[in-house]
Amino acid sequence: MVRRAWEVGLDVIALTDHDSLAGVPEAVAMGRQLGVRVIPGCEFSVRVPWGEMHLLGYFLPFGHPALEAFLEAARRMRYDRALQMVENLQAWGVAITMDDVMHEAGDSAIGRPHVARALLRLGKVPDLETAFEEFLGLGRRAYVEKVLPELAVVAELVHSVGGLVSAAHLRDRATRVVLARLMEEGLDGLEVRHPRHPPELAAALNTLALSLGLLRTGGTDWHGEAQENGFPLGSLSIPIEWIGEMETRLPGREARVAPGTTS
Repeated sequence: MVRRAWEVGLDVIALTDHDSLAGVPEAVAMGRQLGVRVIPGCEFSVRVPWGEMHLLGYFLPFGHPALEAFLEAARRMRYDRALQMVENLQAWGVAITMDDVMHEAGDSAIGRPHVARALLRLGKVPDLETAFEEFLGLGRRAYVEKVLPELAVVAELVHSVGGLVSAAHLRDRATRVVLARLMEEGLDGLEVRHPRHPPELAAALNTLALSLGLLRTGGTDWHGEAQENGFPLGSLSIPIEWIGEMETRLPGREARVAPGTTS
């Protein structure tokens, strides 16, 4: 990822894997070699009034005991949920095992897409859409509800280790009322620029964030070159000044604004 960022001319990136900081040390080390600054982060799933929301944590320390314990528990719950879905599928006569799902997940945090891909690879469904429509979608035969922490719990943890939290790709859910409520629970920022945010929405979110005093964040949400329906790394321009604004909110740190392009 860092080498690819360097190849496309980025100066700063954030690594925000789901429920894991495992890649941070290697990414930071490679970034130092190539001259790409890597901001350590993580993507959390939290419970909000409409269900689930992804929450980006930035400037996180690697190896902090409390943070690592929380992430380990989150990964364990992901595994247990996937196992329950596999068992549900088996109960419906679908020949699939947890090993099949792990083959799809690899080192990634396990989620429903990995179960869906296993079903597709095993020939149990004609496409991924069918996997969700028949088995894995909300209320379907093999669906298992995700156990999620409250936003306030995650925000408090991230703040305690010196980081910040930003609501990811909210799109039209990002209303003034909703954001004000999330801010009461500890929200620091709003993802303004995202490939699924058209220009007019990004402009509206930018104005809304400024009016509420929220930090502005953005990125391509890149999941690798082979990711289906993904967006190329470096395809979205993020103002470098936003990083400096984020750093001014970090206790005990001075803002450091570097020239360049980020994604």
